[in-house]
Amino acid sequence: MKKVVIIGAGPAGLTAAYELLKKHEGFSVTVLEKSSSIGGISKTVPYHGNRMDIGGHRFFSKDQAVMDWWQEVMPLQGAPSLDDRLLNREVPLNVDGPDPEQTDRVMLTRNRVSRIYYQKHFFDYPISLKWSTIKTMGFVTTLKVGFSYLHSVFHKLPETSLENFYINSFGRKLYSMFFEGYTEKLWGRHPREISAEWGAQRTKGLSIRGILLDMLSKIFMSREARQKKVQTSLIEEFRYPKFGPGQLWEAVADDVRQAGGEVLMNCEVTGVNTENGRVTAVRYLQNGEERTLAGDAFISSMPVKDLVDAIPAVPANVKRVADGLPYRDFVTVGLLLNRLNLKNKTHLKTLGNIVPDCWIYVQDTNVKLGRIQIFNNWSPYMVDDPEHTVWIGLEYFCTEGDAFWNMSAEDCTAFAMDELITMGVINSRSEVLDVHRERVQKAYPAYFDTYGEIGMVTEYLNGLENLYCVGRNGQHRYNNMDHSMATSFEAVRGLTQGIADKSAIWNVNTEKEYHEQKQ
Repeated sequence: MKKVVIIGAGPAGLTAAYELLKKHEGFSVTVLEKSSSIGGISKTVPYHGNRMDIGGHRFFSKDQAVMDWWQEVMPLQGAPSLDDRLLNREVPLNVDGPDPEQTDRVMLTRNRVSRIYYQKHFFDYPISLKWSTIKTMGFVTTLKVGFSYLHSVFHKLPETSLENFYINSFGRKLYSMFFEGYTEKLWGRHPREISAEWGAQRTKGLSIRGILLDMLSKIFMSREARQKKVQTSLIEEFRYPKFGPGQLWEAVADDVRQAGGEVLMNCEVTGVNTENGRVTAVRYLQNGEERTLAGDAFISSMPVKDLVDAIPAVPANVKRVADGLPYRDFVTVGLLLNRLNLKNKTHLKTLGNIVPDCWIYVQDTNVKLGRIQIFNNWSPYMVDDPEHTVWIGLEYFCTEGDAFWNMSAEDCTAFAMDELITMGVINSRSEVLDVHRERVQKAYPAYFDTYGEIGMVTEYLNGLENLYCVGRNGQHRYNNMDHSMATSFEAVRGLTQGIADKSAIWNVNTEKEYHEQKQ
């Protein structure tokens, strides 16, 4: 029996554990999780009958293996959900699928609606060039956008920074309106200081040209014809667990335990023992007591810098680069409201006729707020009373230890409410029925400081024969959930087939297509 130790009970770690135990024989698996909750940043946080999705997680992937995996763990609904039924909405149903009104372990099909809120107006996200967009921007601004884009077509800038990447893709005017301020909010750095690789990872070739092609395909082709074409288009629907992403990962953890694996909580890995180019054991703290766990293979989704710090006698240059890898941390403020001031001017029906967005991106630079989640629209079951209340999450990007991170919960929630009043989203603090704050460490691996030298770190870690680095933090790469899972698919394949070359694990999420496009 080969003993595998997995660090982290987020999507990457649990996917690896599930794959090893459910689809292979001859392995024992122990998962060590630092916190007291399952799912990493894909967890669901319950509060007073309402649930918060930390960061927002659409269950959609271009990788069919990932889609099939989710269906295996949590099948798609076979009957309407609460809001589908009350609003008489038609949604795709899975033959013999579970009824979400009767069963909890079920995925829902949801509309993908995300918009930009800029100067008290809504714009499509990603930005589109529909008549409504042109009308909202105004004729003069639209002309400036058009000429700016044409200039970028014929005068390409060297893609030495994220700023130049965005200008080449969208033109300087759209960049200044919809990318510059938001990016600086997210990373705490101006886009000219950030590697263009982040843009390549997150937008994957999305550009004005791609937007125009997508619009034309929708005008001149039937839906069936578009599906048959090789061209890609932005997704319009996604799947979502009844009680949020954490529910799915809690179900996976239960499946791992039922298959004979261990998932140990509150176990912080503090040391990694190595010998002759292999990892022999990890040391971890549990309830203040240090323990050692030996193994034959090790799969790590813990932050790269923490992993390197835990390994003794690391070369000085490798340690310097790892210690300098930056992260952006994250605060979500949950507010329970009777109503929003935002009017639903779309054709989409919602409970209480609230705006249909899952996310609203806040581009105005006079507020710190980065995004607003409306949990009612992710799933009606995320809200205790979805017919009469609106449960939202206000997302703030910060750095652990800075002034915003260190605010008291009371000051932070008051700050958030005041920003919503400034934006016209609510009228006064008295409209808020309940509040909750969540802080998340190392939510976003960042692409500046020593990131340009990360190859030195990955080469060293890959040199440890039986160590596999997976997931967002495990690779210091801004992966989506499905990408994190795919790194674990590749790690398990390498481990079970004895493949020494680990490049396939690191090559996940390097294709040049937008992450919300589908073949």
